[in-house]
Amino acid sequence: MIKIEFTEKEKEILNYERYHHPHPRVQRKMEALWLKSQGESRKRIAKLTGVSVNIVTQYIKEYKAGGIEKLKEIHFYKPQSQLNEYIITIENYFQEHPPATVKEAMAKIKELTGIKRSEVQIWKFIKRIGLKCRKVGMIPSKVDIEKQENFKKKS
Repeated sequence: MIKIEFTEKEKEILNYERYHHPHPRVQRKMEALWLKSQGESRKRIAKLTGVSVNIVTQYIKEYKAGGIEKLKEIHFYKPQSQLNEYIITIENYFQEHPPATVKEAMAKIKELTGIKRSEVQIWKFIKRIGLKCRKVGMIPSKVDIEKQENFKKKS
């Protein structure tokens, strides 16, 4: 069992932060610790806050490790794409040789990096780094070569 002594100042801060902190997860942590400061058991705190007893224990350990400031820290797991290491290479290549389709981009990215991704992942990656797929237009028929050359210069 983890024993904690709270000062009156800490109780006031916990009471204030449980309603006024901008992030709801931090509010929940503050609520749990405020209840602990009022003498509630971990089981009762878990029931009142809607989290497991293990999470309440984790909040208490965080508080013991770093106080109220430690409780305010928010850590979300956000996986990073392996393609992030090659953003500059891919961007420079596609500036010089824009792909006509996502499949073409997918093949070129695999060739440049050795990383294979699905069409949807490549499309999202290209969009995230600020590139766009080219819009494909129809070239006038090959019968009139002069008309075709004018189209290529103007369009």
